[in-house]
Amino acid sequence: MSSAEASSDDLDSERLAIRTVVDNWVLWRDSGDWDRFATVWHDGWMSATWFQGSAREFIAASREAFERGVRILHVLGGSTCDIAGNRAIAQTRMTINQRAPVDGVLVDVACIGRFYDFFEKRAGRWAIVRRQPVYEMDRLDPVDPSARITLDGALLNRFPEGYRHLAYLQTKNGFDVRGGLPGLRGEAVEKLYAEGRAWLAGANQPVGKIV
Repeated sequence: MSSAEASSDDLDSERLAIRTVVDNWVLWRDSGDWDRFATVWHDGWMSATWFQGSAREFIAASREAFERGVRILHVLGGSTCDIAGNRAIAQTRMTINQRAPVDGVLVDVACIGRFYDFFEKRAGRWAIVRRQPVYEMDRLDPVDPSARITLDGALLNRFPEGYRHLAYLQTKNGFDVRGGLPGLRGEAVEKLYAEGRAWLAGANQPVGKIV
């Protein structure tokens, strides 16, 4: 086997290990397997519509929400991964699904986007040091097709197009939802891409907190 073939095999193995972490994040979080969910992180930082903080805080907040009946589930699609030594940036197609009442009507929201993950390999183990979803497109539908719901346009339009229905549902259910999160295009996602390139080039921190 040539050195080029060996290098390609090594990269494929690393990408598979990283993808396994991404898969485990979804399966363990959505099923409430909190001890194993903690293992997908290296003292990381999590940003979402409803949360921004450390991985430890995110685990606690997710567990509390799960136990009081909040259901936010994820479906994964294809992925790509750029690796530079012991660092990587992984992007994985995903859909966030949430079911909850809005003004007395039970609805489903589906938000399509990507997980944009900053990875690091420490002591032979890949894990996440920062996760920032990119929100591209969403929709809201009553669970009962015969039900009718009228949305508050002013509230809906407070949020970016990529996640405005998800934000609407979450706001109606008491979450403090962030504006200005990355979408398919725009300044926020370009800033995220720049931070990803800097991480692969050796930046000291993956730049987590949005101010």
